[in-house]
Amino acid sequence: MEADLSQPPPPRSSASSPSNDDGSIPRRNAANRPTRKEAMSGQLDKTKDKWSEWSERATDMSCDWVVDDDMKVLAEALSDEPTDGLGGEPTEKIRAVSDFAPIKERVRRGPKRRRDILLIFTIIFLEFLTYLLVRQMVNIIEFFSSWHGQRGRLRLALRNSKTYEEWKQRALALDDYLHLSEWKKSAPNAYYDAPLVRRVLRTLRELREKEDAEGVCAVLHAVLRSNFAGTESFRLYSESYYGTKELVQEFVDEVTRSIGYIRTVPPSLLPLEDKADFFRSVAKNLGASALCLSGGASFGYYHFGVIRALLDQNLLPRVVTGTSAGAIVAAFACCRTDSEIAQLLTPALADRITACSDPFSVWIQRAWRTGARFDTVEWARRASFFTMGNMTFREAWERTGRVLNVSVIPYDTHSPTKLLNYLTAPDCVIYTAVIASAAVPGILNPVVLLTKDKNGKLHPWEFQGRHKDGSLRVDIPLHSLHLLYNVNFSLVSQVNPHIHLFNFAPRGAPGRPVAHRSGKGWRGGFLLSAAEQYLKIELMKNFRVIRDLELLPEFGGQNWSAVFLQKFEGSVTIWPKSRLKDWFRILTDPDRDELARMIRVGQGVTWPKIKMIENRLKIERQIDLGREDVRRALEGLQPPALVHRTSSDPHFPSSAAGSRSRTSGTPTQDSGEPDPEERGVTFDSAAAEQGQREGEHATPAKRRQAILARLGLKGVAGAGPGGVTVTADRGARARAAGPERGERRRGGPIRTVGNRPRTVGGRARMAQVRG
Repeated sequence: MEADLSQPPPPRSSASSPSNDDGSIPRRNAANRPTRKEAMSGQLDKTKDKWSEWSERATDMSCDWVVDDDMKVLAEALSDEPTDGLGGEPTEKIRAVSDFAPIKERVRRGPKRRRDILLIFTIIFLEFLTYLLVRQMVNIIEFFSSWHGQRGRLRLALRNSKTYEEWKQRALALDDYLHLSEWKKSAPNAYYDAPLVRRVLRTLRELREKEDAEGVCAVLHAVLRSNFAGTESFRLYSESYYGTKELVQEFVDEVTRSIGYIRTVPPSLLPLEDKADFFRSVAKNLGASALCLSGGASFGYYHFGVIRALLDQNLLPRVVTGTSAGAIVAAFACCRTDSEIAQLLTPALADRITACSDPFSVWIQRAWRTGARFDTVEWARRASFFTMGNMTFREAWERTGRVLNVSVIPYDTHSPTKLLNYLTAPDCVIYTAVIASAAVPGILNPVVLLTKDKNGKLHPWEFQGRHKDGSLRVDIPLHSLHLLYNVNFSLVSQVNPHIHLFNFAPRGAPGRPVAHRSGKGWRGGFLLSAAEQYLKIELMKNFRVIRDLELLPEFGGQNWSAVFLQKFEGSVTIWPKSRLKDWFRILTDPDRDELARMIRVGQGVTWPKIKMIENRLKIERQIDLGREDVRRALEGLQPPALVHRTSSDPHFPSSAAGSRSRTSGTPTQDSGEPDPEERGVTFDSAAAEQGQREGEHATPAKRRQAILARLGLKGVAGAGPGGVTVTADRGARARAAGPERGERRRGGPIRTVGNRPRTVGGRARMAQVRG
């Protein structure tokens, strides 16, 4: 089940279920006031007190938010042994090899196996040294080719920019000096389908000027999907310091204006029901965006600069996930409003970062006694400031509208990873999830998660066990984000030091073109870029051999072979530039000067990505505004029961018995054959001539058919403007798919309306999107 991110947060009516008595999800109005049901149940005063207390203390830097009783509950939960049930006795381990809780016998490693492991690690070490040599050669070539003369002065001024506006002006000046502005004006490029984009742009303008709302909806259905015709390929942003092709920018602006036109079009031109179907469908086709903050110990404080840069441009996504060190920054961003974050995100915040403040004489004794350097309860006390006390995932969502996600893994080696959020763990206390996500073996012992009941009391989360650092197996949980929130565009801030060494974009990155050859070609030349890629693949191959053959011994009950074999990048990846000194301060708290530097560095590496992020989010937010406008209009026209979401599918409103969801094509009750418009029509090139002959008397379905055929598109027509799925008759080139993202374009992925097959000609068929 995917969460509907455009819906306002529901009220917290109980600790066990967020549903109303009729099965629908309760609603909270735009002002986040408690609902009538909440007030009638006696929760109104408690809710008012809770929200007013949070607002009064949110920006108080001296408030530590610690509740001593809650810390006692956590300490007792950590000291308790596992039990055999609710309130049961501690489980006694059976000391037999063949029973349910066997002891782990030590396996003797033969000398031959030790030699094999030593040989593999020797090969890895030699390949790593060669890799470092190649990278240094590339750095030397780039230094002597780009850091001298006027070009070097312009690049130095760009690096020393203090604000985004200052950086933007200097980036444009550098583009003009290197003649990259001419590249922007030239439409043709191998990484997107320029003729198709030009036809869509011209058609949208014509239809919008003619006030043809249904025609605009039909075209928008064709283009509102991830990387349509290659327009979201990061290569289009990697050959200049600011911006992309002018044709691509005009396309994004026109799509945004067209969505705004559909938002404001009167019901006489487009009925509210059709408008609601349109916004639901395109929101699902396009997907959502998410900000992912990686782990990395004290390197994680660079995330504060990324948050600051996005917040200043109003580009902070609604979905935020964090792992290990990134979890504390994500919690800080999701528990507070934008104004509160802006007020607190200053160098003075370093006074609240005291996780590593224990002296050597204290933590060395603790490590000898407990096997971990840090104390779990003490970390919980220090993390309470960032999570505003014992706030839960659901309460954070209700307060700010942002969706906080924290990645953890169970202490059991074979259990799957978990992504904690308001859907999977609504009543889980955030600071316990944050410290669990940072529980690296040897650094922090596994953590027991706490939950809050309806009376505000904390209890251990039953039947969940203990949890530890999520970055050991899933640092960036892209798969879970896609399943839960339909995230198709990920913004990753990657600061893991062991991954940072291998950050290399051979053809440049968004806002950072190749330093020589006027931004074209390969970094350091083709041979050095090819050698870098080859050595990196060889290193990954050897790590996979070690993992698959289980050659790496466990440390702290954890298999460490997966720390190099995850997916660490997203649609846009930000790599804050670290220093060699940071490696020696990896478990050290920053002071005010150091935090100010880290914030500046995080901002500086985010600014080159701003334009690409802005072009994506401006479209998403127009769709969200459209859904909200339609929802408010429908609430004023229909009984409340007809606009509540169902608990089984939050994307579609519940309807009367026997009605059909116009977007999914699935009836709420079996009503036999679908409507004529639901059966679908296959488009071909002859539809344009037929539509022209019929003129003004053509049906809406045939008019949409003619419009899409004129664009060179074909597809399946569903019910009204909300049921069109199309495929480009002449798809974008293979490179337009963005092979760097791992997307396979040959043959095209399968796409349907609402991700479900439609009934066409008596058979279930799916439309292919090749553009």
